[in-house]
Amino acid sequence: MGKKRFYPEEVKQEVIRLKLSGEWTNKQIMEKFGIKNKTQIKTWMKWHRNNEQHRLAQPIGKQYTYGKGPDDESEINQLRRKVAYYEMRDELFGKVPRNRKEVVPEVFVEVVEALKDRYTASDICECFGIPRSTYYRWKSQAGQEIPKLHQWIISICKQLSHRIGHRKVKDILRKDYDVKVNRKTVQKVMQKYKIQCRVKVKRQKYIAGESKIVVPNLLNQDFKADKPNQKWVTDITYLPYGPKMLYLSTIMDLYNNEVIAYKISDTQSVDFVLDTLLDACNGRETHDLILHSDQGAQYTSYSFQALAKENGITTSMSRKGNCFDNAVIESFHSSLKSEEFAAQFRATLTTTIVIEKVVNYMYYYNYIRPFSKLNCHSPVEYRTVAA
Repeated sequence: MGKKRFYPEEVKQEVIRLKLSGEWTNKQIMEKFGIKNKTQIKTWMKWHRNNEQHRLAQPIGKQYTYGKGPDDESEINQLRRKVAYYEMRDELFGKVPRNRKEVVPEVFVEVVEALKDRYTASDICECFGIPRSTYYRWKSQAGQEIPKLHQWIISICKQLSHRIGHRKVKDILRKDYDVKVNRKTVQKVMQKYKIQCRVKVKRQKYIAGESKIVVPNLLNQDFKADKPNQKWVTDITYLPYGPKMLYLSTIMDLYNNEVIAYKISDTQSVDFVLDTLLDACNGRETHDLILHSDQGAQYTSYSFQALAKENGITTSMSRKGNCFDNAVIESFHSSLKSEEFAAQFRATLTTTIVIEKVVNYMYYYNYIRPFSKLNCHSPVEYRTVAA
């Protein structure tokens, strides 16, 4: 595509005069002034007939109406336009985040529709750096009816706080809605509406250390149990999300992965794990039960071992430096952190909020969160159905 040629205002005026005289043809004028296309002459003549003489003096590019061009506007009018523009920006930024990446299409369309009597769509789009074509595409999509399958998937993800992946959603569709659909279809729908679950960070693998067993590893990575209170696992994890470090001690039943006891403390004392164990034993049959843990100082203490023995519990411990021997409880703590705290910043959470979030997640995990191995039932639901 060739470069546009600039014609001075005097040339344009002379071309118009010659055309009005009726003595010159377009071809003669084009040869005289080096004009390549007769359409150019027709455009100048149209401006003359419409009394738009100011356009003859404007440069190449966007043609402004009289009094609105960058060179034609007075300084006062330019200042007025700037003031009006920034007033509009202030009003709009109170309704929509000012970062384009944070703009929600549905909200943006609603704002434009609400203010279209006061501002043009072009002006609002310019404020946010959003192309007009993008706005009209969002607007057309907003008017489209969402398919039933999409509504079900959105509803499932919302109910479970966007904590599950497309495979789990597919299983729930089969279980609760009697709908069989390919997992890739579910994944595409979740990507379309940006409702994917938060990805859990993979733990770095390392070689297990030398075995220095305090008590035998009776569990031996056999995480299946035939009945409740047959195999328990326990561990302590850090909660570095508030103004001070907190610790979470958890005991889980491997029969249905139900968290049967947990405690939160700001110290890792022996009493911390003793209270957790007492809470777990309260009202449960614990004879012939295996309780598996790592070789932490709290679990190798005389007090913990004695309390376990008093309740008829046989203790089991992982090999030193091998987290895979206690993988279920390790995975649970990882899920809690990635699903409940991944998007939070330490400075924004108080100690009370951290504790509240852990309590809420424990309820969600036991009563709501579906598990594939439990046929898409929650732990408590599975225990109730099995009973």
